[in-house]
Amino acid sequence: MNKFIAIGLWGIACWTALMFHSALQVHAEPIMEMDEGILTIHWSDADQAIGDVVYICGKIINVSNIGRITFLNFDEQRPANIAGVVFRDKYQNFSGDLKDLYQGKLVKIRGQITTFRDRPQIVVSDPEQIEIVKELPETVVPSKKTWEAGENQIVVATYNLLNLFDDVDDPYHADESTPAKTRKQLDQVAATIRALDADVLALQEVESRGYLKLFVDVFLKDMGYEYIVHIEGNDLRGIDVCLLSRVPVGPVISHRHVSFKDLEGHTRRLARDLIHVILQPPGSSPIGVWVVHLKSNFGGREFAEPIRLAEAKFVRRQLDKSLAANSDAAFLVMGDFNDIWKSEVMQAIVGKGSNALSMPLSEASMKSQITYNQDPYKSMIDFILSSPAMSRRYLKGSYRTIPGSVGTSGSDHNPVSAIFLLN
Repeated sequence: MNKFIAIGLWGIACWTALMFHSALQVHAEPIMEMDEGILTIHWSDADQAIGDVVYICGKIINVSNIGRITFLNFDEQRPANIAGVVFRDKYQNFSGDLKDLYQGKLVKIRGQITTFRDRPQIVVSDPEQIEIVKELPETVVPSKKTWEAGENQIVVATYNLLNLFDDVDDPYHADESTPAKTRKQLDQVAATIRALDADVLALQEVESRGYLKLFVDVFLKDMGYEYIVHIEGNDLRGIDVCLLSRVPVGPVISHRHVSFKDLEGHTRRLARDLIHVILQPPGSSPIGVWVVHLKSNFGGREFAEPIRLAEAKFVRRQLDKSLAANSDAAFLVMGDFNDIWKSEVMQAIVGKGSNALSMPLSEASMKSQITYNQDPYKSMIDFILSSPAMSRRYLKGSYRTIPGSVGTSGSDHNPVSAIFLLN
């Protein structure tokens, strides 16, 4: 049997076995509750949690009905510093007059802090959002961490999480055969991310921004990942590329809709996506991060490799455009390339000549740097590549992987990290 066909068939068998094994798992322990990681804050701190889902606590001192809106006010100031807002079409959801129900009561209101004319508010549509309490619970003050580069350095990493999926069926994706990770697996993945302690973390195989944010809020709340970049990609199961960052993020470009020709002239789009994220570290020039997840060998390598090679050439064309516009462009290309260093796929992305990308490990070193951790095909297929300008900032000896397995780290990939100087 042709070696590549054998590898492809093994890939199908491995993926099928992994999905079957996962489907048989019984989640004896809870996974993640929707309210986990939600902060309980005092109403006076609401302006520090704009955009977040929180519990607001305080005493409703006044309920004001102006017809189409009823305000649940926590203070006498007008306009109020923060108010619960109930719209007229939701009055019917409540068992009585809102003033009779809530005025003078200590409450805990769950919802998202939004703004109206620059004032925070929390929209209440259902009485389930409001809990009347005998005494106010302990609260915390929300805080947004400001990133500071340690020793003029930035730590970057890439990690394929192996199906970070929730346990709710998405009717718009074929996610039924992909179970949610167990609580133990989520703990393991989080422990690996903590060990990386990366300032910027490219991720693959994430189902949604909402679930990724919940994961961060529950397991990584103190890690400082203020920026969560996720754009829906093309994968039919719903696995997307995304990025967590402590470093301020600027423009983000998706290539999910861009068509290109494969080697046989067929029109294609990327199996997932290629996102280009501009990092804006304070006091330093911008850094581009391209996050990739090329087509896997599912369906057989003989079928998949030409598609993956076409994707790789498409990626390279985008990089060449960037370098043509600015030969000193500082950027990184990170992710799951689904192929080894010597492959035609990888060499198509790396390129040749003065614009070739750099990978600081020797071929001999790569043999011991495993990123796909499943027998019998353990190999390095996840990389951090740097543009010529960025490669000059690489901190020698910082390129590393963290070994693991599905059983010990919750993923079939090991993450890769490296350190670069900002200036």
